[in-house]
Amino acid sequence: MPTPPVAAPAAAVVELLGRDGRAALVQRVTHWPVRIGRSPACDIVLDDGHIAAEHAELHLAASGGVLLKLLESRNGGSAAGKRLHAGEEVLLPEGGAFQLAACSLRLRTSADALAAEQPLFVQPVRHWALLPLLLLSMLFFQWLDRWSAVDPDSRWIDYASPLLGPLAFVLAWAGLWSLASQLFQHRFPFTTHLRRALLVIVALQVLEWVLPGIAYAFSWPRLMVIESLSTPVAGAFLIAWHARLVWPGARRILNGGIAALLLLGLGLQLGGRLEQQYVFGPPYLASLPPPALRLVSPKPPEDLIESLKPLKAELAKQARKDNEGAVDDDTE
Repeated sequence: MPTPPVAAPAAAVVELLGRDGRAALVQRVTHWPVRIGRSPACDIVLDDGHIAAEHAELHLAASGGVLLKLLESRNGGSAAGKRLHAGEEVLLPEGGAFQLAACSLRLRTSADALAAEQPLFVQPVRHWALLPLLLLSMLFFQWLDRWSAVDPDSRWIDYASPLLGPLAFVLAWAGLWSLASQLFQHRFPFTTHLRRALLVIVALQVLEWVLPGIAYAFSWPRLMVIESLSTPVAGAFLIAWHARLVWPGARRILNGGIAALLLLGLGLQLGGRLEQQYVFGPPYLASLPPPALRLVSPKPPEDLIESLKPLKAELAKQARKDNEGAVDDDTE
């Protein structure tokens, strides 16, 4: 009894895949078998110098499925984890992926389950003044830092580098992340990356000016530890925020790696603070805000003298060591 012919799929396409796994070229299958190669006479034409004129053939298997058969070629191919040479054939695995030379291809038929439709990423429209406002805020705080550090009669040129340097850096930072988005997501969301960077930077600048005032007003110098922790934490948050746009599918892996690096950095920072004999912020404020901001009564000088008494024995011990070392040097 003759074997009944194998029913061909109602429709099929062969996709050439790019490095990101997306289809860079789609060619419809019009009949079986399907010949693939560089020759214009082939059914699927690939413009790649590593592909033979007639490199491979796809044909229907009698038991169902599609067979990949390699023709005469130097670079061969592979499918289902098996390396193929001329004359060999293998049944395509589920998903229809196969390799010819350096070309990654995939056969999709109407019988295959189709992936669910992906939601279109539409960046919500922000208020038009938000980005210029953030830029002006960043430049204002940079100018304020410079103004408080230079002489009153300084020239305007002395402000150029502190203002233009950070501005160029944040624009380049947003541009690099936008290029990464273009590479992996095929879009260039420069304003989104720039807005996210500016939001974090301006928040840090506000914290840098507000936190000392609060610590001074309530006599809480240890509150300044927040300023020390804010930079690494905000930096890790900003990188994760950028990466969410670039690699949304790898959010968990990226967040885990960034969190691990953050904990490592905080551990090293803690070790440095232990060497300096303080952990929870500096023991005193390096700069004092205006006295009008003081909300608590100042402590009397006697409290300061009393708090320094435990240091007396330690300083005396260190002085004795220094004196003994000096005597030994004179003796020699």
